[in-house]
Amino acid sequence: MNAGFSFGSYIPGQSCVHRLDPRTKLVLGCVFIVVLLCSQSVMTLAICAAFVAAAYGLAQIPPSKAVASVAPLMAIVVIVALLNLFVTQGGEVLVDLGFLRISEAGAYTCLFMGARLTIMMLGMSLITLTTMTIDLTEAFERLLSPFARFGLPAHELGMIMGIALRFMPQFANELVTVYHAQVSRGAKLSNSPVKGVRMLSSLMVPLFTSVFRHAETLSAAMDARCYHGGEGRTHLHPLHFAPRDGVAAAAVALLACCVAALNVLL
Repeated sequence: MNAGFSFGSYIPGQSCVHRLDPRTKLVLGCVFIVVLLCSQSVMTLAICAAFVAAAYGLAQIPPSKAVASVAPLMAIVVIVALLNLFVTQGGEVLVDLGFLRISEAGAYTCLFMGARLTIMMLGMSLITLTTMTIDLTEAFERLLSPFARFGLPAHELGMIMGIALRFMPQFANELVTVYHAQVSRGAKLSNSPVKGVRMLSSLMVPLFTSVFRHAETLSAAMDARCYHGGEGRTHLHPLHFAPRDGVAAAAVALLACCVAALNVLL
């Protein structure tokens, strides 16, 4: 195991993607997810993948950083893909073991869903890689602020999101630390399900104990600083839109039109 977890970590830079307004990134990120979920063919997925690759190129983030940002989350992709492999049936049967059957439709759906989820994770990871957590928190709060008049705690929800993003790399580092500590005490990984569960418990118990301790420390620090929410709070660098945000919105709109057109034609 290593500490190469970078989802939620900010990579400093001065690219055009870095300088986009965080609100633009969040909104366009949600639109991109919808476009990706509406993709119904390999061609549309390829266009979305090319769009993400171009965005990473504009952000000047090397492929190694992009892969490291989603590598710890690939287990989700594998699980979803395997579920589709065995559940979806149709076409020629490739493997038939009685209780286990894999068909052409299942294999296609497995690869398609795996590619779709990977592209989605890479796209959303780009937002966290090019935006500081404090800016994401403020953007999230500003986007929810119109609903505050209806009783929605916009500032509190934004703060929760910001703390969660900050804790993700810390959570990964704590997992690595606990893992090496348990291995140094003689714990061994094993292929046996029983021993695997024991190993998992030896990791999870001290890990969550450490996480709760960090949460308690953060709570005490906020109380010591007389934290009272967002009332009267000001910002050193207020958010503002620029022409480049309009260009980014136009690019995503063009992507959506291309995907919609191909869905109709194909």
